[in-house]
Formats: sequence, C-alpha cells, structure tokens
Amino acid sequence: MEAVEVVGAQVLVASGDITTEDVDAVVNAANERLVHGGGVAAAIARAGAPQVDRESRAWVAEHGLVGPGQAAVTGAGDMPARHVIHVVGPVHRDGQDNERLLRGAVSAALHAAAEEGDRSVALPAISAGIFGFPLEEATHTIADAVVVWLRLHPGVLEEVHLVGFDGSAAAAFADGLTHAAETTGLA
Repeated sequence: MEAVEVVGAQVLVASGDITTEDVDAVVNAANERLVHGGGVAAAIARAGAPQVDRESRAWVAEHGLVGPGQAAVTGAGDMPARHVIHVVGPVHRDGQDNERLLRGAVSAALHAAAEEGDRSVALPAISAGIFGFPLEEATHTIADAVVVWLRLHPGVLEEVHLVGFDGSAAAAFADGLTHAAETTGLA
C-alpha cells in the first residue's frame, strides 16, 4: 500500500531525498544538541544551509537540549518546505520502551506541524539509522503512530509523507502503512 486516507488526510509513501518533498514541514531525525552530523540530519542541514544550522544553534541556546517528546522548529532554508521540525527519536536499547518513545517523537513532530499551521509533513525513518532501531520495527511504529494521531486530530493535517531514503526503506514504510490500515480498519 502506497497511500491511505485517514479521516480526510492522505498518508503517502515516498522514496528518495526528503529535502525535496513538496510539503510545509520536513521532520528531522535529530540528536538532542541539534548538531546535524550525519544521515537525514546532515542532508537537511546541507539542503537548508546556512539557515537550518544557524537557527538550530539559536534554538538550543535559548531552550536547551531537545528532550524526548519535544520538537524544535526552525526555518527550512532553500528547501521547498517552510519548516524543519527536529525531534529526537530513541536510541534503541533493550529494557526500555523503544516503541513508546518513538511514538512520542512522531506525535511531537505532528503536534509541532499543527501548531505552525502546516498542512503537509514529511517524516523519515526516525531512529532507524545510527540510533539502531530495526528498520521494519521503526517504519511500522511510525506509520501506525501517524494513523493514530490523524484519527485523534481529524482535519488538522492534509498530507503526511513517509519518506524512505531508498527502495527498501520505502517498502518497509509501505508495509507498515498497510499493517496500520488493516489493524485500524482503514483497509
């Protein structure tokens, strides 16, 4: 499944460079210091340079580290998006509720988009890179969290793009979206 409608909003799966998505906000899988050194964060910082880095440093200087369940919003620089919403997903560890923490990051991102008046958002596979979350588990959790959030907040967002950096990540998102749609009665 590459798209599903959830109470009037479209959830779409895409593959490729999240920085080129035609959306109001791009979600960054960030670290707590908003230092954009690798992966999605580095791609977003490059595409939004120098504004994303400058505003990220200013956000941390004013608010401190980005904590679990919190989102930091900056401009998007030269990207098509208006905003970058930075969230810190969990480092996958045994003995902690990884799924709950990842759901919290997704919820924080979508709430921040709503607060900014954004109508469309692109999310990457948060925590699936260097944070060690298994790709399939992360994409399924993210897809389900998006569907649940949209059902709880009808009419707030129009589109959510689940963006895999390559074909296998996009396929994992598609599988996760299918599973979320089936378990919530949307399919």
